[in-house]
Amino acid sequence: MKTSHIATAAACAACARAQELPMVNSEDLQALINLDELVSGSQQLQDFAYAYPERNRVFGGQGHNDTVNFLAEVLEQTGYYDVTIQPFVELYSGGSSSLSINGQAYNNSLLTYTPDGSANASIVAVNNLGCEAADFPPEVADSIALISRGDCTFAVKSTNAAAAGALGAIIYNNVEGELAGTLGGLGDYVASVGTDLATGEALLAALQNGTELIGELEVDSVLENRTTYNVIAETKGGDHNNVLALGAHTDSVEAGPGINDDGSGTIGILNVAIGLTNFTVTNAVRFCFWSAEEFGLLGSTYYVSQLNETAEELAKVRAYLNFDMIASPNYAYLIYDGDGSAFNLTGPSGSAEIEALFEDYYTSVGKTYNATAFDGRSDYGPFLDVGIASGGIFTGAEVPKTEEGQDIWGGLEDLAYDENYHAVGDNIFNLALDAFWLNTKLIAHGVATYAQSFDSLPQPTSMTKRSAHLAKVKRQAYNGAHGSHGHHHCNSKDEDKTR
Repeated sequence: MKTSHIATAAACAACARAQELPMVNSEDLQALINLDELVSGSQQLQDFAYAYPERNRVFGGQGHNDTVNFLAEVLEQTGYYDVTIQPFVELYSGGSSSLSINGQAYNNSLLTYTPDGSANASIVAVNNLGCEAADFPPEVADSIALISRGDCTFAVKSTNAAAAGALGAIIYNNVEGELAGTLGGLGDYVASVGTDLATGEALLAALQNGTELIGELEVDSVLENRTTYNVIAETKGGDHNNVLALGAHTDSVEAGPGINDDGSGTIGILNVAIGLTNFTVTNAVRFCFWSAEEFGLLGSTYYVSQLNETAEELAKVRAYLNFDMIASPNYAYLIYDGDGSAFNLTGPSGSAEIEALFEDYYTSVGKTYNATAFDGRSDYGPFLDVGIASGGIFTGAEVPKTEEGQDIWGGLEDLAYDENYHAVGDNIFNLALDAFWLNTKLIAHGVATYAQSFDSLPQPTSMTKRSAHLAKVKRQAYNGAHGSHGHHHCNSKDEDKTR
């Protein structure tokens, strides 16, 4: 394996600890965040992806396994952490699909967990949104159903299409952008793909004008159990009964290497972990590198389920911080709405204080921030479910930036915060380096603050779980999209990809 600058820095940090270390503080830890290290670490992740024909870091694949090994090796080299590689097994769904209509090829993406299928048949539009059996006219039988996104899950739409005798289903988006979603698990589905709003509306208009559309749909689905790994690194020093946990996910979608989503969070917290080795801590710090987030928060959910087997272990985690997409090229500075003031979803006790910590940081460096929905659709979700104070930041995904957002953060109006979200172009050139550097310093500030003291957080009481409904929504989410802050519409990675 090629030796990266990060690995060299980790080895140097181990040597430095032969001397007595000072107590961590925010200013000094931030000063150790180096943009060149962030870029070289991101390049390393891309190299792992591009070393194989798949050119991605999907969980259980070779590019992702190299990522896991790299993280574990770098952290172990420091000698500062107890490193655990946690295996678990999950069902992988992937494959390929193609769609042509009247001889013209159309962009599409298979919905994960779709069955195989091949159809050469008429396209028939369903009534309403395909959420009821009655929405499917008799003509759908032996045809390909055209269905709009909305109101119910993709699984319901596909199941209804299968029950109506359809040979396949095309589900088109109801907002701008590509539709990349999931059926949420195995079921009685028809071969199903997603496409963008413009394509769906054009096909629907053609049908309404009496044009006959003949579609050729091919879906080659792969379903297999895969063993994958979380990497957990906890400081050897500090109070292990009062732990700060923070995390980022290490896997990508199938389409590309995932260098912003979420290579940026992965490399950001890794660099903070290396910097922290120059200090002592009062409270133990646990760096969590999650696998299989893109398939429904699987790694973090598994980890919390294991902690949740004993109340004693769960109670040791005083706070969890999540960093998923922190360098979007057309970025916004967004903070999870821990106090519920913007979205009326309040986090567990302490979440409001975490939000305030990040608000104060952005204010101190002269940056305007907004809130993003705190609805559990990234790896903080399992921690919310068990009542652990949580928070984090996000820089936007596939939703276009508004004129107001452009006025606040610059960039381009009507261009997605990350136009390469879940796409082949999410590579080393898809990073806003100024946001990457600043947000990694913010992570350092959060780590230094809570590694010193939890005095700013309320004393822990009995864990209060989020509603069962929210937990269910979170578990079904397929790498959703993060939301907005109050009156500023900044929706993106917290969009539910099951519906």
